[in-house]
Amino acid sequence: MDLIPKPDQVASAASNVASKVLHGGVADLRPMPRTLIDEGPLRFVFRYDRAEGVDVFGDPVLLVMPLAAPSSCYDLRRTCSLVEHFVNAGRPTYLVEYGEVAFKDRALGFEHWIDEVLPSAIDAVHRDTGRRPVHLVAWSLGGIFSVLTLAAHQDLPVASLTTMGSPWDIAKVPLLAPIRPLLNANLPEPLRVITKGYQVLGGAPSTLVRWGFQLSAVDKLVTKPLVTVQHLDDTDYLAQLEAVSAFGRDMMAYPGRTFGQLYHRVIRNNELRTGRLELGERTIDVRDVKVPVMVMGGETDGIAPLGAVRPIVAMLKGAPAVRWEAVPGGHLGMVTGRAARTKTWPLIDAWLDQWASAGTSRMGIGANPRRRHSSAGSRALTSKLKS
Repeated sequence: MDLIPKPDQVASAASNVASKVLHGGVADLRPMPRTLIDEGPLRFVFRYDRAEGVDVFGDPVLLVMPLAAPSSCYDLRRTCSLVEHFVNAGRPTYLVEYGEVAFKDRALGFEHWIDEVLPSAIDAVHRDTGRRPVHLVAWSLGGIFSVLTLAAHQDLPVASLTTMGSPWDIAKVPLLAPIRPLLNANLPEPLRVITKGYQVLGGAPSTLVRWGFQLSAVDKLVTKPLVTVQHLDDTDYLAQLEAVSAFGRDMMAYPGRTFGQLYHRVIRNNELRTGRLELGERTIDVRDVKVPVMVMGGETDGIAPLGAVRPIVAMLKGAPAVRWEAVPGGHLGMVTGRAARTKTWPLIDAWLDQWASAGTSRMGIGANPRRRHSSAGSRALTSKLKS
């Protein structure tokens, strides 16, 4: 809003204030309608309903959740929802989420998601769509779990993978830089507090997870009142603020053993930077991933900055094609921010079409989803990795 507001800005601001006072806000937070098609321990697979008047066509997309986050990360609000975008385009769209974590789930570790949840979800979508190959789109820890799943289970019917904001080198995360030396200094007391805490509670409680999310954007939290006033006439901007706030309030808990693995092996020891993870008597190596992968990072992401996300690109030596894209936005914004509508989503659309199964691509006649490098970006990156 201008320092001296124009009449139309005053009218728009007055309308927005009225909506906030009378209706609680300006954002349309209605979730896209969906149907449960499969479930198991901490596994709920949903099919999103088709859009009225839109024919469903092509391979299915399975949106993979990170732990602790609500499914609104993909369906933040109407007109700014990746789910809505896919559904309106006629893509068969599915989501796997995990529900509320209870104390009885405290013994579940990485293995549960890598060996049980994701393979079962992929199979459910595969069966529900007449045995079509499945495209995975995964954010944050969901991207890490997806890569590890595809490395451990190479026979899964997956056509491609897109990861967004998935950190592989924790040493490159500035948010954790001040505390990592303390965690690795062999000082027993702080470590004992953290370890005993999640063991007693059975995990990381949702309140702690919410605090962590808010801490990652503390600068925006502090300036939010001023920013709100400055954009009082911008309905879309205010709606985004409301939707992100609602998202933060809905964060959930981590199971105890999973949180322990994240804390000790990922944050303290930074094991993922090697591309290998030992689970029990086996070693999962990301070099065993055999599907095309697009890796995306947010240019202003404080939780998973570009330097922490990009290392996986060089490690995916078994993938037929690898593409790297830096897009505008922070950790959540790169997925469902206002700029994502014109920056992130078109890149995902193009990637899904590029690797669509025969006869289902929206690219039209002449598309060959099986060619090794069908875009300049993939060709250049793959050849660079091999050199």
